[in-house]
Amino acid sequence: MKKYYFDIRHGSQFIRDDEGVEFPNAESVRQEATTTLSEIARECVRGGPQHRIAVEVRDDHGPILEASVSFTVKLHGSVRLG
Repeated sequence: MKKYYFDIRHGSQFIRDDEGVEFPNAESVRQEATTTLSEIARECVRGGPQHRIAVEVRDDHGPILEASVSFTVKLHGSVRLG
């Protein structure tokens, strides 16, 4: 099996995966990237009003896949939170 590295980018923050995980094929890598992205996004929704999150997957030869999501929460009119 081949080793893949799942780097995380959240706004200006970058978390590099130096350990990696072995997967049998590209479809398994895609599934893991989208699952990881959705789990991170679910936690971030509870935070501030704007986010861009990406899972950047690479192997020993370089980048192979990027999954990303952006979202913004806008309040209209006199709506106040809290």
